[in-house]
Amino acid sequence: MNDSEPDPHHDSRRDPHRDSSVDTDALRALRRRARLVTGLKSRHMWRISRTTLRYGVFLCGASCVALFSLIFAWIAEVALRWNHQLTVAMPWLAFVLLPFGLAGLRWLTICLAPQARGSGIPQVIAAVNLPPSGPAQAVLVSFRQSMWKVLLTTGGLLAGASIGREGPSVQIGAAAMLAWGRWCHERLQFRIGFHPNALIAAGAAGGLAAAFNTPLAGVVFAIEELGRGTAVRWDRLVLSGVLTAGFLSLAIFGNNPYFSVKTPILALHSAWGPVLLCALINGMLGGLFAKLLIGGMPALLPERLRAWPTQRPVQAAFLCGLVAAVIGWASGGATFGTGYEQAAGLINGESHATLWFGIAKLVATVVSYFAGIPGGIFTPSLAIGSGIGANVAQLVGHLFGGMTEPRMLALISMAAFLAAATQAPITASVIVMEMTRSQDLTIFLLAASLLSSFLARQFCPNPFYHQVGRAFRREAQIVTNKVVPAT
Repeated sequence: MNDSEPDPHHDSRRDPHRDSSVDTDALRALRRRARLVTGLKSRHMWRISRTTLRYGVFLCGASCVALFSLIFAWIAEVALRWNHQLTVAMPWLAFVLLPFGLAGLRWLTICLAPQARGSGIPQVIAAVNLPPSGPAQAVLVSFRQSMWKVLLTTGGLLAGASIGREGPSVQIGAAAMLAWGRWCHERLQFRIGFHPNALIAAGAAGGLAAAFNTPLAGVVFAIEELGRGTAVRWDRLVLSGVLTAGFLSLAIFGNNPYFSVKTPILALHSAWGPVLLCALINGMLGGLFAKLLIGGMPALLPERLRAWPTQRPVQAAFLCGLVAAVIGWASGGATFGTGYEQAAGLINGESHATLWFGIAKLVATVVSYFAGIPGGIFTPSLAIGSGIGANVAQLVGHLFGGMTEPRMLALISMAAFLAAATQAPITASVIVMEMTRSQDLTIFLLAASLLSSFLARQFCPNPFYHQVGRAFRREAQIVTNKVVPAT
């Protein structure tokens, strides 16, 4: 055969070198596909781990908020007990503790923590309406100032001021949660994108839930008071944090209500008339109460003296302490502190020596707020409402021959006055229902809260927390030189 002629048995398509090349390309393609599939699975597993880590870090922060709130509650109880022991043993000591105590606390607040004065809830509302991660937001929910708020609020309770610890717990919780999120982001390099407003809302509502031992009320508070944006209102992460703080409080103290009702209160259909009367009276008084707090001491003074409280804040606090001491002495010490003991007694049918405890507590709370020291109005408002409810029960008893339940009216009035003062009727009714475990009265609580809140708007059109929050927002912007020009 000629060498130039092709071999019929030779097939170039079956060239072993070419077959080897084809096999190698196929193997490479298979390996690339395997690596791609493995990479996709790894990334999918990382997404799950990222979500798990996000929830774990967030819930850990919420647990810290609950512990802060519970420790603060214990410190506040010690201060209240010491004040009670001192004022019972030496009643005249109130005229030393309150004037000089409030003056000293006002001076310390101005020097150390000016954004910590008052309740703390307006500061949180202002913070969630400021640019996230901005300097003004950090000023309002500063962790350092919140620690001073713990000490200064405790000092106010020790002196006998008519203030509460639940509002401060809200600001402390918001500051602690925001500090936790930033620490994880900066120090631990957890780049998992916590939104500052979500941290603030979860910490604030979690602090309230732990303070009252009411997880559901914390969620409602987050939705009704803080839920201006969808990130706060519907974020499952935020609501999980709030519930975690509340359930941790339940785990430590058990399923014990904040106010223990020893004998269940019957929901009588014949009580609708007195319940509506309670709503009307509490609506008017609660609206005036909020208007007084918003206006402050200058609103009660003649025009030529209105600048005096601002120019002489320490002296104004001394005067407020003196008035609070007189009211406390006249009421036998009933208006000192939060008013928890008096409210608990009234909803359990225990008669009180001071007939006008509700009005006396209202005035004592107003002057304590005017002093400009850290302290909330939540529990004092509940105490005021219980006192007003007791007065309504006495009035109805005289007019209709005792055809009502005084304990029921005291309980209904607690929610009605709180709803009128804050114009947050759902939060007020749920928090009173949950803290007393009185689910049978839910319809009465809702009706009274909604009616009193509507009536309060006729006296004070703007909700107290949001109106004061706007003032704090402007102040924080001025402090940080970030004033937004008026449009």
